[in-house]
Amino acid sequence: MSPHKILRLFHTVRHLKAEQVIYRLYYKFKTVRLTERGEYRQRGWPAAWSDPELLPTTMVGYNRFEFLGETGDIHDQEAWNDPKKSKLWLYNLHYMDDLNSVSAELRHEAHKNLVDRWIAENPPATGSGWEPYPLSLRIVNLVKWFSRQKAIEPIWLKSLGLQAQALYKQLEFHILGNHLMANAKAMIFAGAFLEGDEAQKWLNKGLRILDREIPEQFLPDGGHFERSPMYHAILLGDLCDLLNLAERSGIIDLKERISDWRERVARGLSWLATMSHPDGRIAFFNDAAFGIAPDLEAIKTYAKRLGCKVEPALPRSLQGEGKVSLRRLENTGYYRVDLPGDGVCLLDLAEIGPDYLPGHGHADTLSFELSIFGQRVFVNSGTSQYGEGVERLRQRGTAAHNTVVIDDEDSSEVWGGFRVARRAYPNKPLISEDDKSLVIEASHDGYKRIRNGVIHQRSWNFTSRSLVIQDWITGDFQTAEARFHLHPDVRIDRSHFSGYRLLLPSAPTKTVNFSVQGAKNVERVASQWHPKFGTSVPNICIAIKFTGRHLTTRIEWGDL
Repeated sequence: MSPHKILRLFHTVRHLKAEQVIYRLYYKFKTVRLTERGEYRQRGWPAAWSDPELLPTTMVGYNRFEFLGETGDIHDQEAWNDPKKSKLWLYNLHYMDDLNSVSAELRHEAHKNLVDRWIAENPPATGSGWEPYPLSLRIVNLVKWFSRQKAIEPIWLKSLGLQAQALYKQLEFHILGNHLMANAKAMIFAGAFLEGDEAQKWLNKGLRILDREIPEQFLPDGGHFERSPMYHAILLGDLCDLLNLAERSGIIDLKERISDWRERVARGLSWLATMSHPDGRIAFFNDAAFGIAPDLEAIKTYAKRLGCKVEPALPRSLQGEGKVSLRRLENTGYYRVDLPGDGVCLLDLAEIGPDYLPGHGHADTLSFELSIFGQRVFVNSGTSQYGEGVERLRQRGTAAHNTVVIDDEDSSEVWGGFRVARRAYPNKPLISEDDKSLVIEASHDGYKRIRNGVIHQRSWNFTSRSLVIQDWITGDFQTAEARFHLHPDVRIDRSHFSGYRLLLPSAPTKTVNFSVQGAKNVERVASQWHPKFGTSVPNICIAIKFTGRHLTTRIEWGDL
């Protein structure tokens, strides 16, 4: 291993918790052995499972599925672990989300066949389906589906028990974060559905994990500590499911936690609403894409039904009426600026994630997204794939976001599929505002690893019809480039040396002018936007080379 790789590994591992290291070593040598029990029995619930069907349909034919924009047939036993499919595609197959998706009742016989085939063709404990994360999601889906059946086959209950037993033996303490939350939820669902001492052990274990993890993972501003709007929405849906389970099962240990879980959901919904554009969908900071987590309105509908406090949406006619207003999410490090005329700017002044778990983080410090007249104009590039490879690294890199790249390096040292070595730490922002303007200024030290003393400082100066961005670079550097990625629907009408005129298809009577000062050159470069996994949409990035240490970017909008 080269000295560079050794150093990179050191700066990655040094942030891990001792618990993660111990469990990583433990699982490296541990073999999962399952014990055949007697019959598993169903615990009686006062009511069968019912929810608003948050998941999209993925079964597109009999034993035919579509995930991540790719279709595949499960035509034989080998297809469950097809080496030609990506690991994430296979994981999605084993989740069995379609059991509880939109219009699932119309595919009842196909689902029954699917469950029977999975049990017959995935013997314990081999293949992707027996890894802890797909185990977790499938256990929950099976419990929901089983509880709605008129009759439950003994083999189904036996399989559920074996799957819960397998998960209990490989809980992801070596990863923590959203993975451990998913494990705990599955333990609770299995323990609440089956009866007996073993099931009670699973239930108790899941609750102990949640009692430890929820206060750590959900920060006081309501946001999840991994700072991904997508994973935040996933976990909000999980909390709603747990509230629903408490009501459906009637189990006292769950009902005792209802008050706290409702409060977490209420604050989490407020955070998610703050991190959404006028179109009602999430901003793309860190790993984020559409179609993986339920949308804001779907979660709000679910939460309201479960007795959670849901803040009413502010009518568009009143959003930012006549002035610029600021909403602060100081614990997670995001800031939202509401602008007159249905405009929103979301600023990333956040750490890349918890130090011991930055795997879903991107090198996007001091990036932003901007909607004007309800249209997304400047967007971060999103996420279309996981795993290792050049494209995954590109999507996590600084150049794929609306911020500044120095010496062609990333602001945080992202590597592998989910690794970060040295990372950027932003300072606490300085904020000043009056009746006419709002200025937010922050900096980060992520480029100090390249040359000592290199700091990127950025300010955003908002008025009702303009945004001026000032970038300063201190220290010794060779090149600096600011990048501004346009939403694919935005068109460049004309250009001149210092900038461009932009046209918004959703606002044909409006215009946006983009200009710069302090630039060596301004050019349009081909890029890609990734709104969904498996999806890449061509777009334009405006790339601006600094002449010196300071660059001014002016964005102004109004009537044609």
